[in-house]
Amino acid sequence: MDVASASITAGVALVGVLLGGWLSIRNQERLWQRDHARQWRDIRLSTYRDFVAAYRQYVAFALEPTANISAIPHPERQGDSTPFFDHAGRPYKERLDGAATAVRLVSESFDTLHAAREVVRAARQIAAARATHSETAIPQDVFQRLWTAQHSFLLAVRKELGLVFMPVGTDDA
Repeated sequence: MDVASASITAGVALVGVLLGGWLSIRNQERLWQRDHARQWRDIRLSTYRDFVAAYRQYVAFALEPTANISAIPHPERQGDSTPFFDHAGRPYKERLDGAATAVRLVSESFDTLHAAREVVRAARQIAAARATHSETAIPQDVFQRLWTAQHSFLLAVRKELGLVFMPVGTDDA
């Protein structure tokens, strides 16, 4: 074997090692990106689940016959009211506010952010209506606003998470 063929053999082996190393690094990066995306998807799903639980508990508390809620006109949105809770309702308000903030931190979609904001507004309007109405006399349009906002939120989250559209017949409104 002469020097030229030994050099060619060594060069081919070196190229093979370099190519193998590059492919391995590329594959590891792709696996890391997939794992990272999966972790963020799980974080978002958990955050959205916590948000849904928080606003449903907030509304459930507002509908309790013993809930003590007052309301004043909203300082910026004409026609909206701002509800205020007593000490028993404060944890529900704090949990909803915290869950809504968490949604703003993790969401990648403007549609999801907008839909979550509408859910919060609708839930607050139910509480504000409860300040002047009994739990059985709250106007139906206030509930319709929540149901519409909830449906929009679910659709936006499913789209953001890459899930198929909601199957027909799953609308709980």
